Amino acid sequence: VKAQLEERENKKFTTFKAVEFRSQVVAGRNYFIKVQVDDEEFVHLRVFQSLPHENKPLALSSYQTNKAKHDELAY
Repeated sequence: VKAQLEERENKKFTTFKAVEFRSQVVAGRNYFIKVQVDDEEFVHLRVFQSLPHENKPLALSSYQTNKAKHDELAY
């Protein structure tokens, strides 16, 4: 989903490292992921994975920028 975020933010991220995640089962699965994009900058992502039989790619549902390492990753 890095490319989806870069397109929405209109910028490239040289660092893109997942440091924490949670998941939620829905009609598929939501992943809530804290991603380090710079030394002290983090982004929180919500990524949706559809059910296997739907055969769809991962989708970036929403995101929050300007997060810090200590910010809580919430649903």
